Amino acid sequence: MSPVGPRHIPVLGREAVEMLSPREGGIYVDATFGAGGYTRAILSVQGTRVIGIDRDRAAIAAGFDLVHSSAGRLTLVEDRFSNLAGICSAQDIKGVDGIVMDIGVSSMQLDEPERGFSFRLGGPLDMRMSHVGPTAADVIAKASEADLANIIYIFSEERHSRAVARAIAAARKQAPILTTRALADIVAKVVRSKPGEIHPATRTFQALRIFVNQELDELHLALSAAEQVLKPGGRLAVVSFHSLEDRIVKNFLVERAKSGGGSRHLPELAHAPPSFRILTSRPLTPGASEISANPRARSAKLRVAERTDAPAHPAATLPGWPTLDNVMRGG
Repeated sequence: MSPVGPRHIPVLGREAVEMLSPREGGIYVDATFGAGGYTRAILSVQGTRVIGIDRDRAAIAAGFDLVHSSAGRLTLVEDRFSNLAGICSAQDIKGVDGIVMDIGVSSMQLDEPERGFSFRLGGPLDMRMSHVGPTAADVIAKASEADLANIIYIFSEERHSRAVARAIAAARKQAPILTTRALADIVAKVVRSKPGEIHPATRTFQALRIFVNQELDELHLALSAAEQVLKPGGRLAVVSFHSLEDRIVKNFLVERAKSGGGSRHLPELAHAPPSFRILTSRPLTPGASEISANPRARSAKLRVAERTDAPAHPAATLPGWPTLDNVMRGG
């Protein structure tokens, strides 16, 4: 019998779960539990077990009914998904059959004004997924103008990042910037948009959210962790929503799927055996009906790969972009 609970269909949910191909007796990780849409679909296959991970305490609390209805087949863990290898070890799980990740902010978080993710809903300038650590308002108050420009450019590719940073630095001298609307109004004065284009503050809000939650570092670490815990034949399905995330996923899988040694120019260079086999030569994207029903799906991309029996590659060094700790220390 399928678990009971409110119906939630995540973006590209059917495609992601079909590619995971859950089977009876399999163990799966829903690394970004959210409203539990992927988990429900996996648990609908008899005899499956799911470890659901989310750093948002509200998401974990909302999933308790699903835990109860799953009759012991679902375990929820409040943690960052970059820690999924340690989480599996703590559950005495030696290897898993599939992992699904849905990267970025959830619809639930966007639709709660008090969380401060959306400029369309007035609220405090918070943006924290886990309710701990510095808020977006703290970053706005503490970061230097140069750091703000770097953060906004690197994490959203906003072409007007320097102008936005100057405007924020000038405005905060007059009064603290504490609300989403206050920040959106500041950005809108220096970034112009035409009718039909995205709101001028969209990229700045994206950059701050990614930075506050260290989302891209988390993604790098989570992909390496998935490589460690997947069994041979286990599958990794990742849904991303903007080019920065998708680029990280694509580059990780391409690097891990490389085979053979060096070239005639660098014959001494040898690659480790491929640890993944890519199953989506091109990313899967939502159809017109899904985009019509959920406009937030329009930029989604799904990439899927299957683990080989080769050892996991050494974890890559994180990129040298600004870090939350350094910026808050003034370093």
